[in-house]
Amino acid sequence: MFKATKTALARFSPLLLASALILPLPAGAGPSFVESSFWQSEVDAGNLPAISERLPELPLVVDLAAKGRDFGLQGGTLNTMVTRSKDIRQMVVYGYARLVGYDEDYQLQPDILLGYENEDNRRYTLNLRTGHHWSNGDPFTSADFEYWWKDIANNPMLSPAGPPDFLYSEGELPKVSFPDATTVVFEWQTPHPQFLQNLAQARPPFIYRPSAYLKQFHADYAEAETLAEEVDYARVKSWAALHNKYDNMYKFDNHELPTLQPWINATAGKRIRHQFVRNPYYHRVDSRGVQLPYIDTVEMEIVAGGLVAAKSNAGQADLQARGLGFRDIPILRKGENDGGNYQTYLWGTGAASQIAIYPNLNVSDPVWRKVLRDVRVRRALSLAINRAAINRALYFKLAKAGAMSVLEQSPFFEPEFRAAWASFDPELANRLLDQAGLTEKDGYGIRYLPDGRRMELVVETAGERQEVENALQIITDDWNDVGVKLIMRPLDRDILRNRVFSGTTMASVWFGWDNGLPQEHTSPAYLAPTDQVFLAWPKWGQYYQTGGAAGEAPDLEPAQRLMELFHAWETASEDETRAAIWHEMLSIHAEQVYGIGIVAGAPQPVVVSNRLRNVPEQAIWAWDPGAHFGIYRPDEFFFQDGDG
Repeated sequence: MFKATKTALARFSPLLLASALILPLPAGAGPSFVESSFWQSEVDAGNLPAISERLPELPLVVDLAAKGRDFGLQGGTLNTMVTRSKDIRQMVVYGYARLVGYDEDYQLQPDILLGYENEDNRRYTLNLRTGHHWSNGDPFTSADFEYWWKDIANNPMLSPAGPPDFLYSEGELPKVSFPDATTVVFEWQTPHPQFLQNLAQARPPFIYRPSAYLKQFHADYAEAETLAEEVDYARVKSWAALHNKYDNMYKFDNHELPTLQPWINATAGKRIRHQFVRNPYYHRVDSRGVQLPYIDTVEMEIVAGGLVAAKSNAGQADLQARGLGFRDIPILRKGENDGGNYQTYLWGTGAASQIAIYPNLNVSDPVWRKVLRDVRVRRALSLAINRAAINRALYFKLAKAGAMSVLEQSPFFEPEFRAAWASFDPELANRLLDQAGLTEKDGYGIRYLPDGRRMELVVETAGERQEVENALQIITDDWNDVGVKLIMRPLDRDILRNRVFSGTTMASVWFGWDNGLPQEHTSPAYLAPTDQVFLAWPKWGQYYQTGGAAGEAPDLEPAQRLMELFHAWETASEDETRAAIWHEMLSIHAEQVYGIGIVAGAPQPVVVSNRLRNVPEQAIWAWDPGAHFGIYRPDEFFFQDGDG
């Protein structure tokens, strides 16, 4: 029975953390790289090549001055927290090593790639860095892309559904070729403008794999008897299950799986605390030749969700945003004032709305379905909400009241979209409800549905955010004033989604679109009924996702138009055409009020140690694009004394 190939870390003895002496390079000097004290003893012992041999021939040189950042010191341990064991995957999100990635202005830049060529959004040539290595020292070449494409994505045992959906353009997969060790080509017959954006996601598709490591678990490469023994040892049913068990680039829970991220998982199995150490082969350096990341280790502790704010207040986090919300700002500020060794930055958020109500246009109840499909009703429900009062009571006027639309940082932002049907106008709301035929009321002023039932709209929540329940309490009074009785029903998140997907739920509350920051080549798929997770049209989304095998076909003209526009965007060859499509789709959403946005841009508290440097004081906390801390490059953060 064999053991999996060890990562570089597994071969190295525990090392003392210390800062490196960093000297500026003489003017005009050639490449001169500074060895990390973290790995120095391993280099001296001959267990690890020198830094000049570990870096690519052309590493990515970070221009810190252009970002207004300081050169850093290597060393230290950064402490942070997550609330679920599976969320150690956040190290892949925060590390944000991507083939191409967004910069702070949401423009795509080569990262792992040396560069790329885009020919008419049909042919993409990816150029790798000569001499780039995985964290265990194995070469990173086009062979790792070829292994993923031929031996994983197109292997029915490992990928029964075939290559991932994002690679299809007009129903066709690309032709993928590997001309040499540092070149990979993806070529489609029709435009595929979002290909690079997919590679830059917070959860990227990983179109490459550490082939030298994974081949030992693949039936086409491993010795059959040895592989069978390993399948039995791992207590799985097949070699494919074994391969999938160890091939978890995003989960980041296999400490032996080589990575290209700035930090390596150094902890086997499930633990309360996970340690991640610097990747000795990481491809980024500063202009003095100092290899990133500056910080040697990250300690990630798994804690109960209710303890994140208290532990942050007690100074147990050097960098923390996950698990914190607007409601935690007072206790965090108090900790600062009481001498806590941290600051609380208030970042913006990247979701289109902090709170949004989704009338279910696919609700099973035929009477409610007809009522909620009447755009006059949805507009009335929106107009009846006093957003200014909610912003004042819940967010101290720090959020932005308005309808659900994209944020100001998106090139598609239009003030009229945020203002659409979002003013506080109970009089107009009443008129619209009357025009919808809901004129009869009981003695308490609550309207009757066409079948004689009182207009009692049950709004279901995931029961996870107090601010949602507080907002709904205000909205309850607002809607009552126009003859609609709101009944709030907190549920478990999974139960809520299942009820929405099945058509049981009348209306639900969640955030607005995850991506409130779409850019030029961002796919507008989430504006069309393409996915059941958009809670206003779950069955329409199911229909698209299953190719008509489940759900319902969109039967309202505006929704059908959204699908037409989405397909037009997929095949458009001009940026101007795609921008016009985005504008029309956003306009349809503004007028149709599929999601009733309440406020956007509510501050996200970010706890930052007073000793931690290069963390932006003002930024956007966004999943995609953004990867939370990712686009701000935590590998460039450092402790002022080099010792965390």
